[in-house]
Amino acid sequence: FQDLLELLNISNDKFIRTTQPEHKQAVQNFWKVLTEKGYIYKGTYSGWYSVRDECFYNESELVDGKAPTGADVEWVAKEESYFFKLSAFEDKLLEWYEKCPDAIAPSSRLNEVKSFVKGGLRDLSISRTSFQWGVPVPDDEEHVMYVWIDALTNYISALGYSSDDESNFEKFWPASLHVVGKDILRF
Repeated sequence: FQDLLELLNISNDKFIRTTQPEHKQAVQNFWKVLTEKGYIYKGTYSGWYSVRDECFYNESELVDGKAPTGADVEWVAKEESYFFKLSAFEDKLLEWYEKCPDAIAPSSRLNEVKSFVKGGLRDLSISRTSFQWGVPVPDDEEHVMYVWIDALTNYISALGYSSDDESNFEKFWPASLHVVGKDILRF
C-alpha cells in the first residue's frame, strides 16, 4: 500500500479519531443540515440486526437465518430511532447513474448498485438508544448516531467541515475520486 500511495501521489498527513471534539461537532452540524432539509425523521424500528455488520436486514435478505455477509443476526424488538430518507434519492440516483455511467467502476459494480437501487430504497435507521458510545444526536441525547453517518462524515470533518477554517473543505470537496469497497458502495 505504501508503494501505491507514492505511485498515486497520495499523502496520509491528516490523522483523526472519530472521538475528537472537532469531528463530533462536524457530525452534529451535518445532522442538523440533513434535518433542516427534511431528510431525517423520528420513528420506530424492529427487525434483524447484525452487530458485526452494524446493519439491519429485512427477513427477505437473510440467507439461512444469517445476514447476506454470513454474520449472525438478532431480533431487535420495537426501538425508537431516527431515520434518513434514503427513499427520497431513488429516482435521483438512477438518473445520475444514467448521466454519469463512468462514475462507478468497474461497470459490473455500476450494474450491481443500479439493480440494488431499482429494487427500492428503504429509509435507514441512523440512531440507537441501546448504547451510549458514539456521537449524541443534537437536541435528543437519548439517541446516539448510528456508526455509518458518523463514519461517512469523517471524510469531510478531516477537511475542516464545520470548523473555523473550512479552506481545505472548500478546496477538496467534493472529491474528484472517491474509493470505497464494494460492500459499502450502496451507502
